[in-house]
Amino acid sequence: MRTLLLAVALIAAPAVAEESPFVGEYRLAEGPDVGGGLLIRSDGRFQYVLAAGALDEHAEGRWETHGDMVCFTTDPKPLPPAMEKGPLIEVEGTIPTLLVTWPNGKGVPGVDFTIGFDSGDPVEDYTQYYGWTMPENDKRVPRWIEVREPIYDVTAPRFELTEADRGKLRVIIVPNDMGVVNFEGACAEKTERGLTLHRTEGDMRFVRLGGE
Repeated sequence: MRTLLLAVALIAAPAVAEESPFVGEYRLAEGPDVGGGLLIRSDGRFQYVLAAGALDEHAEGRWETHGDMVCFTTDPKPLPPAMEKGPLIEVEGTIPTLLVTWPNGKGVPGVDFTIGFDSGDPVEDYTQYYGWTMPENDKRVPRWIEVREPIYDVTAPRFELTEADRGKLRVIIVPNDMGVVNFEGACAEKTERGLTLHRTEGDMRFVRLGGE
């Protein structure tokens, strides 16, 4: 688990000096099912981890102060995950209407989707490991499909289906640096007990270790 890696990093890190008031070790002030930590080192580097249910993210890179804030830059800059159209494959003897897989062909459950048709309301649902198939009593042919992986918020432009697709689509999630947070532009300010990290996804409160 990433939290164990952080613990090892904290132990192995050199003794921190107090050139900056932000230098130190912090834990995420959330719970009980959320855990995380932030290490701001005196050599200008930082390490971050978070585990929250199925979400597991981490980052490391550079930090610098801007006035009364400390700002972080993930280094190297992560390559975000992507979705691409792939060749159709059978699952349990049939080709599903929509199948989302990893590059190795393993199905990805829990991917939200919307399917549009020439007429009638779109269908909204989520995938199973074996994909999703149109109900037998619905004879409409899918014309476009939108998909979204909700845990890491991976999306793609709408997939427009042609006659050659026969109303079916396989989407491959290419992980790249999935789980590595791009902290560019994320800054934190000191609080009485630690710091508050401001991210586009929302604020995160950290408590300084040794100061609780």
